[in-house]
Amino acid sequence: MPHPAAPEPSQPFEPAGPREPTAPREPTEPETVPATCGHTHLFPGARCRLQGLHDPHAFAAAPWPVGVDLRFSDGVIVDAELRAGGEADPVLTVPSYTTGAGTRIDERAWLVREFTLTGTEVELTTGAHASA
Repeated sequence: MPHPAAPEPSQPFEPAGPREPTAPREPTEPETVPATCGHTHLFPGARCRLQGLHDPHAFAAAPWPVGVDLRFSDGVIVDAELRAGGEADPVLTVPSYTTGAGTRIDERAWLVREFTLTGTEVELTTGAHASA
């Protein structure tokens, strides 16, 4: 039995015109990501690795606001917030908490000095205290 011929297209495909390159966009829903920290508390120069970002490369280049589940080396997890975007320097706000050894750490806000892409994670380095 012969195969029917494919129908001819009525018009050739033409793209809609030149497209502007799109900049990375922050997600429409606020994102919360885990972060591992190598110490029981933060200090100037402390580093934490943000994991599970939907676009770590874009985030390292131009960070946007995210919720952060900070996981300290003693197993304590704290719900923090990274405020970023716009002209202001990025700030990591951390509520008060108690370390695994029982030391009370007051609420603090930290300037973020640097974001570094490390594979699929983004390492942030804290700077000086910021005003909350």
